[in-house]
Amino acid sequence: MEKKFDDDMLVCRCEEITVGEIRQAIAEGALDVVGVKRRTRAGMGLCQGKTCEKMVQQILAQELCIGPEQTGSSSIRPPVRPITFGTLAGGIK
Repeated sequence: MEKKFDDDMLVCRCEEITVGEIRQAIAEGALDVVGVKRRTRAGMGLCQGKTCEKMVQQILAQELCIGPEQTGSSSIRPPVRPITFGTLAGGIK
């Protein structure tokens, strides 16, 4: 049985993206996870999609009537942390 999500349900906690925003991105032409990511920033937060990518794939599959394997996945990037300008300048603090 297919699970339908409410539009106001939060999908990406890092970027505060809702199901409705993802559906809007799909309506505007997003055909895969990367397309949704580019339009909404879902998966660009601190966790880099570790908590939301599966749900984005599920919403894509439902909206486009395709299999989850056809939704693709995003590029895995390491988390970014802030550093000082001094560190960038060669260790000056």
